[in-house]
Amino acid sequence: MTFRQLLHGLVTSCLLLPGLSEAVEPGLSVDEVRVGMVNAQSGPASALGLGMLNGAQAYFQRINAEGGVHGRRIRLLSLDDGYEPSRTAAHTRSLLKTQQVFALFGFVGTPTSRAALPLAKRAQVPYLFPFTGAEFLRTPVKPGVFNIRASYIEETEQLVERVTEDLKLSKIAILMQDDSFGESVKGGLKGALLKRNLALYAQARIQRNSLNVKEAIEALQRTQPEAVFFVGTYRQLAAAIKQAKALGFNTRFISVSFIGTEGFIREVGNDGNGVYITQVVPSPHDSSLALVQAYQADMQPAEFDHASLEGYIGAAVFTQALRKAGAQPTRETFLDALEHLRMDLGGFKVAFSRSQHQGSSAVFLTRIEDGRAVPVATMR
Repeated sequence: MTFRQLLHGLVTSCLLLPGLSEAVEPGLSVDEVRVGMVNAQSGPASALGLGMLNGAQAYFQRINAEGGVHGRRIRLLSLDDGYEPSRTAAHTRSLLKTQQVFALFGFVGTPTSRAALPLAKRAQVPYLFPFTGAEFLRTPVKPGVFNIRASYIEETEQLVERVTEDLKLSKIAILMQDDSFGESVKGGLKGALLKRNLALYAQARIQRNSLNVKEAIEALQRTQPEAVFFVGTYRQLAAAIKQAKALGFNTRFISVSFIGTEGFIREVGNDGNGVYITQVVPSPHDSSLALVQAYQADMQPAEFDHASLEGYIGAAVFTQALRKAGAQPTRETFLDALEHLRMDLGGFKVAFSRSQHQGSSAVFLTRIEDGRAVPVATMR
């Protein structure tokens, strides 16, 4: 039996019961739809979770002020996991059992998604638009699981292409978080290097949420790589760069989007100049785009960052799918609407199908210059 068939059977059974002809779907009432979010809103990755929350809330607040979707307000229930998978699992269970949310939305991280996804699948609840490019959420396509952002494979491919073609570097090391996030990005990096007949030059590991990076930096310094591919959070990268500078270890640092660019800039100061970071959404300051104009109108300037723009985009996609699911939506009709969704948000396109649950493959390269993430085409 397929995921949709099971959902259809459950909904049909409920409709046959007396008094349950309306709002039988969990998380749905005549005037509200409840959506659950669990992510890091404290600790070394807090800027990521808070950004996703702020962006999504801003979009939902505007929709609610306009009357909601088919008369229903969207209520976002958010809990803080501190980027620790055990807390992710506990909070997810609470949202599923106590709040009975219609969908899970905007989780942050690979290890945290690994903790939450089995719970979502068991409860037959959609798992939507997590802040991670991990391949296990994409391949094979999973019913009820949808991503918007490009994958880590796509981000690492662009970074390796630029590092090898523009800078002509070949001694590329990795400083990675010692968990499934680190392994996920490492896999993409190794694959991109292999395509160019290169191998990973050196590696060192750090613990999730730890700022103790001295030993790892010293180990990499002994190998003298030309570039260090960092896989972790923004405070960790800032600490690593400052430690490298203190040791006189001169190398280039590059990172995928998960780093949390604006948080990194605040932490690292001028020591961040020259760091390259890929992004999976446009610049939150590019007001030439209609999407960014709307985003800036709904947000406070202090909240402008790539993470909040990603949350804003996710909320816009959720809202459109909910609208297309009809006046009496079910999870089944909502997922069907998502699989047929094609959107141009005004400078950023999202498209899904039955065989493709990743809405965008866009990757944008930025370079940190004097406290700003400047969009660039090359590393020259």
